[in-house]
Amino acid sequence: MTQQDKRNSWRKRAEDTAARKEAAAPLYVKGKEVLAKDTVALLEAVIRPFDIINIEGNNQKQADFLAECLNKVDRGKIHDLHMVQSAVPLPAHLDLFENGIAKKLDFAFGGPQAGRVAKFIANGKIELGAIHTYLELFGRYSLDLTPRVSLVCAYKADRKGNLYTGFNTEDTPAIVEATKFREGIVIAQVNEIVDELPRVDIPGDWVDAVIQSPKPFFIEPLFTRDPALVTDSQILLAMMCLKGIYAEYGVSSMNHGIGFLTSAIELILPTYGLELGLKGKCCTHMILNPHPTMIPAIEEGWVDTIHCFGGELGMEDYVASRPDVFFVGPDGSLRSNRAFAQTAGHYAIDMFIGGTLQIDKYGNSSTATAGRVAGFGGAPNMGCDAKGRRHPTDAWLKCGQELPSLERDIGNLPRGKRLVVQGVETFGEGRAPVFVDELDAWKLARDADLPIPPVMIYGDDLTHIVTEEGIAYLNRCKDMEARMAAIRAVAGFTDIGLAAKPEETRALREAGIVKTVSDLGINPARANRDLLAAKSMRDLVTWSGGLYNPPARFRNW
Repeated sequence: MTQQDKRNSWRKRAEDTAARKEAAAPLYVKGKEVLAKDTVALLEAVIRPFDIINIEGNNQKQADFLAECLNKVDRGKIHDLHMVQSAVPLPAHLDLFENGIAKKLDFAFGGPQAGRVAKFIANGKIELGAIHTYLELFGRYSLDLTPRVSLVCAYKADRKGNLYTGFNTEDTPAIVEATKFREGIVIAQVNEIVDELPRVDIPGDWVDAVIQSPKPFFIEPLFTRDPALVTDSQILLAMMCLKGIYAEYGVSSMNHGIGFLTSAIELILPTYGLELGLKGKCCTHMILNPHPTMIPAIEEGWVDTIHCFGGELGMEDYVASRPDVFFVGPDGSLRSNRAFAQTAGHYAIDMFIGGTLQIDKYGNSSTATAGRVAGFGGAPNMGCDAKGRRHPTDAWLKCGQELPSLERDIGNLPRGKRLVVQGVETFGEGRAPVFVDELDAWKLARDADLPIPPVMIYGDDLTHIVTEEGIAYLNRCKDMEARMAAIRAVAGFTDIGLAAKPEETRALREAGIVKTVSDLGINPARANRDLLAAKSMRDLVTWSGGLYNPPARFRNW
């Protein structure tokens, strides 16, 4: 073999990519622009059977036009695709499996398609690779799940292929870089092709084709919660969290998960939180989408910094007007980045607080149930004790000091611990018990032939459970028996809770491992909507000085 032959033998991917691009060449009209009517032909030119394909499906922005076009390709030409994408929230994402175009799926979040995902797995329509965390999946993009072709979306492009991702950058950089730098092909749908961009978020030489889609890409206001729907029970749980955890540990850096409990916490910061003297001590640094329910606390000066995974519809002008708080680019719009925000959520914050669908008797929890595979998103990255962390903070050290010495020490070395809190009402949607003897994830594992059940947060990472019955301080439990007893004590009238022994619960309360509302000195009669700094969407608009522009479906005035 000659030296030239040896050099060529290392360029097989590049040669294959060049052949695909050559097949697509007649479809370009100017620069890197391809017309929307030629999108299906473009996909048929550059995609091959069994390819690993990414369709940008984020929490919020979706490459929906490209997903619809992929469903229209000739199944004789394109089939058995392996889809790798953060989220599968659109019907078109699963239609690929229904239509025989895709076969295998690796993802992180199911969202509105959670029930259909579960059904497809049970019926064998989806061969499930794994349910990942976001960072885990991004890592595999750069290792063993590198997309051969990625279909992404952006607000604007020029004809050289430069992209402006604007307010909702989300996953785009992680997808594009992994794909392009391993000889992959990147196609972007954009709302508009222009001569000059506000800023360049993805350089044109990383993009192979841009298509102006017939309509703007779909974006979901995933983190918007109407204050009018916050219940008294959620306000009570929020009061318990603030007094029993935020104040107890002095947590300044954190992530709030999606849900009405965390919205309630945000809405009582300027009222109950102020009473507790937490301003300037708690919630100063947050990894968070721009939640509208954070507006009152931001306006009252609680927050120093917020870095965002993505944007939130209607918050564009408000965020742009608060550059001291948010990460805003020279063009005046938010710069979000899911990979960087997840990294900060994994290593930099002291607490993650969110909810779940099921918690077992040991404290393991999952949002993957027999009937719904919601996926995990970033919860496992933020809802775990990051063993690689080395910087100390007061909250991290205090939580670690409360651990039994066997778990806390390595020899004589002290160690801190991330606070991982799950706030739930003991019965969820449809009166389904949240506390169960065995997670439905076991059944899902059997149905999908998975070697391990898909667990969102492992019990040894979980430090606190908050329910209407009280707070279980699991980090203070000396062994598994004490942990299980503490879980039973706050599990209410579920089968797990009914197994609680009064004398055991009494001893846990005396030891400060379980605290009830009365133990915390909270008057439950105060847990009502009078505590909310904003009681309606219109109140949030008023707090924002008219800068917040809620999506139409949230306007009731």
